[in-house]
Amino acid sequence: MRMRPTLTWEPTAGLLPASNDLTAVVEAVRAGQVVVLSGAGLSTESGIPDYRGENGSLRRHTPMTYQEFIGAEHARRRYWARSQLGWRAMTQARPNAGHRAVTALSDAGFVTGVITQNVDGLQQSAGAQNVIELHGSLSRVVCLTCGRGSTRAELDHRLREANPGFEAAAERYRAARVNPDGDVELPDEAVREFRVVACAACGDGVLKPDVVFFGENVPPARVADCRRLVDDAAALLVLGSSLTVMSGLRFVRQAAESGTPVLIVNQGPTRGDRWATQRIELPLGEALATLVAKVCP
Repeated sequence: MRMRPTLTWEPTAGLLPASNDLTAVVEAVRAGQVVVLSGAGLSTESGIPDYRGENGSLRRHTPMTYQEFIGAEHARRRYWARSQLGWRAMTQARPNAGHRAVTALSDAGFVTGVITQNVDGLQQSAGAQNVIELHGSLSRVVCLTCGRGSTRAELDHRLREANPGFEAAAERYRAARVNPDGDVELPDEAVREFRVVACAACGDGVLKPDVVFFGENVPPARVADCRRLVDDAAALLVLGSSLTVMSGLRFVRQAAESGTPVLIVNQGPTRGDRWATQRIELPLGEALATLVAKVCP
C-alpha cells in the first residue's frame, strides 16, 4: 500500500455536523470490541504538534518524502541533522491523559486493539498492549541496503561521535518546535557540515528511520493486520486524526462499508466524516477522561 503524499485536504459541503455529546461514544465503548485509530491529535497534549491543526506543523514546514530521502544525499543530511535535535526532544515527551485513557479502556477489555498513525511511541509508553504502529516508529532505524535494524539510541551515539561540535553550534535552535515526524527546522548553514554515518553492519548502507515517509509503501503485512482488527471490530473509534492520508482513511471506509459504526473525536472536520456515524468535537484529553469515568468500573 502506498502512502499518498497528500499533505492538505479541504472540507466540502454536506459533511456530518459536529457534536459535543459523547453519548454515542459511551454506548459504543460499553458494548466492547472497539478498535481505536489514533492520529497526531492524540499527542498534542504531550507537546508534539499535529500536522494540520490550528498550530499544525504543515503551516511552517513540508515533511520529508521517501523520494527525496532516497534520491539525494543532501536531503538525507538535512533530515538527520534536524532529527538529531528533534529526536531528543521527542524522547522527553510523556504520555498524556488521552494516551492513559486509551490504555485504561484497553485494560478494561472495551478496546481490543489500537492502530496508531503516530511514530512517537507514546501509546505504548502509556502501557497499551495490542498496538499496531501503522507508520512505524522513530525509535528504530533500518538499513536500506542490508535490512539490518538498530535502535535510534545507537544511531544517536554514532552521530554524536561523528559530529562532535554540531549540537553546540546548533544550540540557538534548541527552542525550535519539534515536528510530528521528529525533526526541527534548521537553516542550511546549520546542516551543511553535518556528517551522516553509514550502516555499521554492511559498511556503506543508507540508514533510514523505521517510519513510513510520505510517498512510501506501508508494509502489506501490517495493513493486513489492521484490516483483520477492523473486520473483527464492533465499532471503530477515531481519535485525533484528520484522516487526510489514505493509509488511515481506508480503515474508516472499510468499517463503514461493512456496516461497522465509525465514531470520530477530533478538533475540526476530517476527510472521513462522510463515513462517520457520529463526529465529536472536543479536546481529546477531556473527552477521553470523561469516557473512562463513564464506562470503567
